Amino acid sequence: MTARWLKPRGEIERIVVRGNLVLETPAHLGGGDAESPTDMPLLLDPLERRALLTGASIAGALRAYLRAWEFGYGPPEEDPPRSLAAQLFGVVTGEDVSYESPLFVEDSLSDTLPEVEIRDGVAIDPFTRTAEKKKKFDVELLVAGTTFPLTFELRVLQERKAELLNALTVALGGLERGEISIGKRKRRGYGRCRVEKWEVCCYDLTIPEGLISWLAGEESEKKEGTAIGQLLGVADSQLPPDRRRHFTLKATFSLDGSLLIRSEPGEPDAPDMIHLHSKRRGKSEPVPVLSGTSLAGALRARALRIAKTVLSEEKAAELIADMFGPRYKDENERRQLKASRLLVGETVISEPRELVQSRVKIDRFTGGSFPAALFSEQPVFGTVQTKVTIELCLLQPKEHDIGLLLLLLKDLWTGDLPVGGEAGIGRGRLRGFWAKAELVCHGAQNEKWEFVQNGGKLSVSGDVERLEAFVRALGEEEKSEISE
Repeated sequence: MTARWLKPRGEIERIVVRGNLVLETPAHLGGGDAESPTDMPLLLDPLERRALLTGASIAGALRAYLRAWEFGYGPPEEDPPRSLAAQLFGVVTGEDVSYESPLFVEDSLSDTLPEVEIRDGVAIDPFTRTAEKKKKFDVELLVAGTTFPLTFELRVLQERKAELLNALTVALGGLERGEISIGKRKRRGYGRCRVEKWEVCCYDLTIPEGLISWLAGEESEKKEGTAIGQLLGVADSQLPPDRRRHFTLKATFSLDGSLLIRSEPGEPDAPDMIHLHSKRRGKSEPVPVLSGTSLAGALRARALRIAKTVLSEEKAAELIADMFGPRYKDENERRQLKASRLLVGETVISEPRELVQSRVKIDRFTGGSFPAALFSEQPVFGTVQTKVTIELCLLQPKEHDIGLLLLLLKDLWTGDLPVGGEAGIGRGRLRGFWAKAELVCHGAQNEKWEFVQNGGKLSVSGDVERLEAFVRALGEEEKSEISE
C-alpha cells in the first residue's frame, strides 16, 4: 500500500523560480490612501520603508498577459475552465465551485530604499490646447534601475503537469522579453521592466529526499539561465500559438530647434523651467526624455483634428475614444472607461545640447517689458547627432486605425505636429530630413514596411498599395460602426 504522504493532493513536484525584476522606465506602484505631500504616493513597506510590489499585482499582470497570448487582446471577462490562465491562476466556475491557483506569487520589496522622482501632470483641453482648471497633479515614481527580487512556487499536479509548465513558461516569458509592464499608466511608457536571469529549483515530492529538501528550503537541482523555457524543459513547439494582434511603429527623427517638457528644477539656483530629465540604467546622471504622456496628448489632439476633417464630429469622437480611451466629465461616465489601445513609449533624447535662455514678457499695449516677468528656461536643443525615437504599439488594430497612425507619422515627419510645450514659439518640432521609420503588423501573417529619408530622397520598402488602403479605410468609416 502506497504511503499517503507520497501523494498529497496529487502533487508530485514543487518548482521554485526566482529572478530579479529590473525597471527599464520609471514606475508608479500606488500607495492608495497613504498620507503624503504628493497626490499619488508610492506604496512602501511600513517597517522597512522599501518599495513594495505586491504578489497580487504581479499575478494580475501575468494573468492578463497569458490570457492575451491565448485569446488575443480584449478577451471575455471570464476565463474558460480549461484555459491556461484558469489552470495557472485558478477560476470560479459557479457560485459554489472554484479552483485555487497552483502558483504562489510572493510580495517583493525593492533591493534598496527607493529612489524617487516627481513628475507633474496636467489635463489639456483639446479645444483650447491649454491646461484645464483644477486638473494639475503630481506623482511619485520609482526610478529606472530599481530592482525587485521575484519568487514563484508552482504546485505541480500529475494530471496537469504539461499544461501548467506551458502556462508558466508563457507567463514568465513575458517578463523575460520585457513585454509586461507594472503599475499605473503602463500604456504611457511607465513601468516597463525585464527579468534577465532565472534560477529554478525542482523538488520531487514522490521521494523522501525531495520532500525533505523542499521542507528545509534547500536549493535542490538548482539551474540558472536566461531562457525560462529551457530551464523548465519546455520547447517553443510545445507552447500554444500566440493569438495577439498588434501594429508597431518605431520612428527615429532629428530635432529641429528645441524641445521643452517642463519639470521642477529641484535646485535653488537652477533656471525657472527645465526640460524633463529621468534616470536610466547605466547612467550616473538623469538624461533628457520625451515622456509617453506628453507625446500621447499631442497625438490624441492631432488625431481628433484629422478625424474631424474626414468624418462627422460624432463619428470622429467615437473613433478617438475607441483608440485612445474615452474621457469622462463626471463620476457616472468614469464607470464606462476602458484602457487605451495605443501604447506610447517613453524614450531618451540622445546627445542634445542644453542651453539656458532668458525671456521676458512684453506688455502688448506699451510695447515694453512687463514688470517682474523676467524668467529663464533650459530646453534641449538639437544637434547633428541628436536623435528622438518614437515607439507606438496599437492593440487589435483595425485598418482605419493604422491609416490614422500613418497620417500622424506624416505630420511628425514634416514637422507639422510639435510635441512638448511652447509650440507657439517653434519648440518641439521633429525633422524627417534624416529619418527612419519601421512599421510592422503582427498577426497571422506579419507585414512590414520601412521608410528611410537621406537628405531629400525618401525610399519606402513594402507593399505601398496596402498603406494606401489603410488611409482610404479611414475615410470610409463614416458608413460603418467603429465598435465592430
